[in-house]
Amino acid sequence: MALKMMLASAVAIAARSVPYIALKPAGKSFVAHASDHLPLKSTPINPDWIISGNPQARTAEHSRGHDEASLTAIWDCTAGEFRWYFGWDETVMILEGEVHITAEDGTERTLRTGDVAFFAGGTWASWRVDTYVRKVAFLRKPFPKPLAIAYRLRKMLRNGGSQGIAA
Repeated sequence: MALKMMLASAVAIAARSVPYIALKPAGKSFVAHASDHLPLKSTPINPDWIISGNPQARTAEHSRGHDEASLTAIWDCTAGEFRWYFGWDETVMILEGEVHITAEDGTERTLRTGDVAFFAGGTWASWRVDTYVRKVAFLRKPFPKPLAIAYRLRKMLRNGGSQGIAA
C-alpha cells in the first residue's frame, strides 16, 4: 500500500510539474460560440433509465480540454422523467426551462434558468422535465482516489500545511 501511495504521489507530482509549454496544446487555446447556434445532435437517453414519457435529448460539444479530462457541452431535453448516471463530475447551468432533480440521498430541487448545480461523478439523479430544459454542462474526469490524495498532499506541503488532505 505504501509503495502504491509513493508511486501515485510521484506520478501526480510529475504530471503537474511538466511545463505546460512542453505539452504543446493539441487544440485551440480559445473557443467561443453563441450557445443557441451550436448544432445539437440526437443523444438518446438509455431506455433502461427512462421512468416515464419519451424524453428526447440532444448534445453539442462546445470544447474539450487539451488533456481530455474536461469537456463543455450544451444539452437539451424534452418532457419526460429518467434516471441519469454521472460518469464525470458535472456542473450545470440551466439556460432555458426547468428540471426537477431528486439526488441519490433524496434531496429534491427544481433548477430554473440561471440556476447552477453540481453532480459528483459516480452518482445517479432522477430528472423530471415537464416541458423542456437546456443547460450548459462543464464536465471533469475526477482523479483516481490515490492521485487525488497525492495531489492534495502536494498542495498542502506547498501551502505550509494549511489545508487538510481528506478525500
